[in-house]
Amino acid sequence: MKTIIFLVGPTAVGKTAVSICAAKILNAEIISCDSMQIYKGMDIGTQKPSSAQLGKVPHHMIGIMSPLKSFSVADFRKRALRCIKDIERRGKSVIFAGGTALYMKTLVDGLFLSPATDYALRKKLLSEEHENGNGYLYKKLCNVDAETAKLLHPNDTRRIIRALEVYINTKTPISELKKTTKGLKERYSIRIFCLNRDRENLYRIIDRRVDLMFRKGLLAECGRLKDKRLSTTARQALGYKEVFDYLDKRINLNDAKESIKKRTRNFAKRQLSWFRNDSRIEWIDIDNYSPKQAAGIICKKLMR
Repeated sequence: MKTIIFLVGPTAVGKTAVSICAAKILNAEIISCDSMQIYKGMDIGTQKPSSAQLGKVPHHMIGIMSPLKSFSVADFRKRALRCIKDIERRGKSVIFAGGTALYMKTLVDGLFLSPATDYALRKKLLSEEHENGNGYLYKKLCNVDAETAKLLHPNDTRRIIRALEVYINTKTPISELKKTTKGLKERYSIRIFCLNRDRENLYRIIDRRVDLMFRKGLLAECGRLKDKRLSTTARQALGYKEVFDYLDKRINLNDAKESIKKRTRNFAKRQLSWFRNDSRIEWIDIDNYSPKQAAGIICKKLMR
């Protein structure tokens, strides 16, 4: 079986640099596994690879969609599968790099056949949440599909509602439906490597990166996007809401920066929690290694 590599990890851990080094060693091309880097014009806030980095190794699924359009997990899977075929036709290996765990899991384990969107039911469930308080729908999901609830943050209302919607309309929990699906694992040898750092060191890197984003022009980027009708998915990108609030004079600049840093640190923590629940993942602590050295460690593990 051919091998497909997933290089995952929390935001700011260093996935881009390591994936480029690994791709050079393995004669591979990189497919982004990041749910926000797919959007055009959202370059600084989503920390897309630089032009220089993109020039070192072929990359796919970066800057391919207007931020005015929603992009679902199913959309990602469909396009990613096409990318895999194209890369293999060129005789190259495939590396997925990014921190969107749901994208990774959907590709590896497959996407189950789910019912069409029920907007009336979604509206009803959202009303129940507003009437009964934050956490009401999460508790409801725990009662009918504890396995799915365990993978979701209690504030992730959008995915909680979708899970309840599927259960109500199929009488079957999403966690059970997913067990009947087929993914890349049926046709490929899958190796998943998660980069990690000491928690405090990671948080310092995140804080420095947020400061750098502002120096690179995050305010101008957000200014170009603020009055556009961004899709629901694009609006979830870290940092943009806070900058929009600053541009609308709802908060001051320092508060915007500190809020972005806090939200990003919390997001990294949730990412790590998700990855720790997947026993297939091989962990690599990279605090004491350069990107090239970390890539070398991955290549050695692949030969075992």
